[in-house]
Amino acid sequence: MSGTDELYPPAQYGWGWMVLALGIIAVLILAGWLLIFLTKPRRGTVLQGDAQTSAPLTADVLTMLRQEYHERIGQIEADYRAGTLTARHANLELSRVVRTFVNEYSGLEAPVLALDDLVRLGVPPALIDALQRHYYPSIFRKGPAVDPIAGAEAAHKVVGSWH
Repeated sequence: MSGTDELYPPAQYGWGWMVLALGIIAVLILAGWLLIFLTKPRRGTVLQGDAQTSAPLTADVLTMLRQEYHERIGQIEADYRAGTLTARHANLELSRVVRTFVNEYSGLEAPVLALDDLVRLGVPPALIDALQRHYYPSIFRKGPAVDPIAGAEAAHKVVGSWH
């Protein structure tokens, strides 16, 4: 018998390979959990058709939410009067604040929806009116911006009358 005809035992793997395999499995499990956790709807959110609506909030929470957004609108108005915001930028901020309020209050993704989408979804007329008459012309139209004081009044109306 020559030396090449001898049988050799199977190769033995070191313990480091086992630790590496378990680490990879742990990372895959963690990635799957994160994917599920980060993409699930927020608590209290119910999907209805193409829009999202939240479960009813308590009256105290709604009152506090309205108060918070009235204060934000007042701050934008004060900044405009003080000259730290231009009319165009003030209207842009008012639009952002009103859309964020609608999102927090109802779950409707107003910050990312176009005006046509909001009309199609049948949102209350106060929001459509504020966007059409105050914010869109100031943000997208060339020429002077619409008076932000009137835009702030429209924003207060949206916050005060939403549902």
